Amino acid sequence: MMQFGESAPPSPPLINLNGQALRLDLTPPEAPLHRPRPWPGFPISSKSLGSFNTAGCMEQLLLHCADAIEANDATLAQQLIWVLHNIAPPDGDSNQRLTAAFLHALIARASKTGSCNMLGAVAAAHPADADLALHTHRFSAVDLVSFVDLTPWHRFGYSAANAAIAEAVEGFPVIHIVDLSTTHCMQIPTLIDLLAGRPEGPPILRLTIPSPTAAATTMPPPILDLSYDELGAKLVNFARSKNVAMEFRVIPSNPCDAFDTLIEQLRVQQLVSDGGEALIVNCQMMLHYIPDETAGAISSTMSMTSSISLRSAFLKVLRSLEPTLVTLVDEDADFTAGDVVGRLRSAFNYLWIPYDAVDTFLPKGSEQREWYEAGVRWKIENVIAHEGLQRVERLESKGRWAQRMRAAGFRGVGFSEEAVGEVKGMLEEHSAGWGLKREEEDFVLTWKGHNVVFATAWVPS
Repeated sequence: MMQFGESAPPSPPLINLNGQALRLDLTPPEAPLHRPRPWPGFPISSKSLGSFNTAGCMEQLLLHCADAIEANDATLAQQLIWVLHNIAPPDGDSNQRLTAAFLHALIARASKTGSCNMLGAVAAAHPADADLALHTHRFSAVDLVSFVDLTPWHRFGYSAANAAIAEAVEGFPVIHIVDLSTTHCMQIPTLIDLLAGRPEGPPILRLTIPSPTAAATTMPPPILDLSYDELGAKLVNFARSKNVAMEFRVIPSNPCDAFDTLIEQLRVQQLVSDGGEALIVNCQMMLHYIPDETAGAISSTMSMTSSISLRSAFLKVLRSLEPTLVTLVDEDADFTAGDVVGRLRSAFNYLWIPYDAVDTFLPKGSEQREWYEAGVRWKIENVIAHEGLQRVERLESKGRWAQRMRAAGFRGVGFSEEAVGEVKGMLEEHSAGWGLKREEEDFVLTWKGHNVVFATAWVPS
């Protein structure tokens, strides 16, 4: 099998692009690959490359490129990379930026396979350091609140979950919330406001969150610039200003082992509890970082057999804690395919949404937009360039999560009309492209009619 760096095969490769046969017979140009210029043997002119500048064509070219890289077909991969560089500049329109991000991820994947000397010029044109600096940007708490509020991507789940939680804890004097979220408790101040206004008076609030340890393989953006102890002090002070007594606890625990330490601590606390406490487990886009079946065998005290994934084992143990309510919010896509071509197809047909939506709320060149798109590029690179436990972006669809929850012993509960009103009111603050769809008992955030994020609520059956 040919390796990167070997000479080209004698016969020019032929690919099929939306029914059109496209023969690529090119010799590497002396000019940098990012400059639009024709190569000898290319059947069309550089100017006519614009005919391939559609989302469908760019997706097909990316899929062919992924195939070529996986097959170690260096010549075809290089030729496709050249075409994609010319039709998808990283500062172009939303489809071009999306394609450029996937191309960068494919090049990163190719570089991990070994001798990819002929791709060196392309990789050098897109250094990883620039993206690393952006997606490792550290937000202050105030800046992160503003950043999250730019889009309903997270606010949708906050609004739906808070409404469900407020209804579920009516009459409970003590509420224990276990917050499993990627946005560092940004949902909690609004929830405190809701609980402070209860007719029966504010409850005692206990908030427990996991903190990644050194064992964590990869943690996604955004990153906070203060410790969780400092964050907790701010939340306790805010709660006090609302006449809510609050306790804040951080437990070192990781999604890569299904929050094993956190679960053990919750079990111990349940043994010494005097009852009368509502246990709420709030899962906001965090559970898909728990390894699923496609991650391979992983050692954990939670799963003692290979027949069950850590993801399912976590839900079964969670059920044993008899929670008052579990809210599960996540992105409605499936990134679990074992082959990179399958994942690329799924991710491309989902992650166009943030690129399309960002044009409606952030101007080109703004710092917040750079952070926003860097976060999307981080996700794309993790899905495409990484494997094993380093590949943590393993999204599953709403339907698959529902199967897991029911198998673990939960049943879904619907959202009230008050919750509908809360979510609709929040969406009115954003672009008209966002919408709310109800699917049975669940809420789904949509962008131009396409599913984006789902919100579900569960109780022990």
